[in-house]
Amino acid sequence: MGKMIYLMGKSSSGKDTIYKRLLGWESLHLEKVVLYTTRPIRAGETEGKEYHFTDEAGYLELEAQGRIIEARAYHTYHGLWRYFTVDDGSIDLENQNYLIIGTIESYRKTADYYGREKVLPVLLELDDGIRLKRALNREMQQENPRYEEMCRRFLADAADFSDEKIKEAHIERRFSNENLNHCLAEIKKYIQESLQE
Repeated sequence: MGKMIYLMGKSSSGKDTIYKRLLGWESLHLEKVVLYTTRPIRAGETEGKEYHFTDEAGYLELEAQGRIIEARAYHTYHGLWRYFTVDDGSIDLENQNYLIIGTIESYRKTADYYGREKVLPVLLELDDGIRLKRALNREMQQENPRYEEMCRRFLADAADFSDEKIKEAHIERRFSNENLNHCLAEIKKYIQESLQE
């Protein structure tokens, strides 16, 4: 039986880097879960790779069909953006392990949907000053930087990843990403031990 490794952390905490490294971990053969979003596609992104890009009408249609596992709505500087997981037939936890990025709330809803024993939380932490520098550097590389949205996300993270919400989600392990290689080694060990249970 497979498990879903659920990677979480505040913005610019290194989720994308660790996600890519874990996907390349050949012995585990992790498959990625491609989320859906209504936000505009960014420079360098490809449909079906980073996300499935849709619009509000597409979201409402999937919701009407009862296929949305979890959804997050963000009232951004540029309007309403949704990120959501869809039961689109691509997830087979009987035979495969998966890797997904999300929030504490999306983790809770996914764990409720599939069962807590099938969804393994991996929560990254990193100093706020380092995160802010990373976020600014990344945004400056965009063709049309969205600094207001970057700031909104940064501030929202304090509430979204509060100690209270972490406790409510029964997340017991946290992984400091001050040193990437050490953090990755700790996460791999944690995943291996969890899969053997």
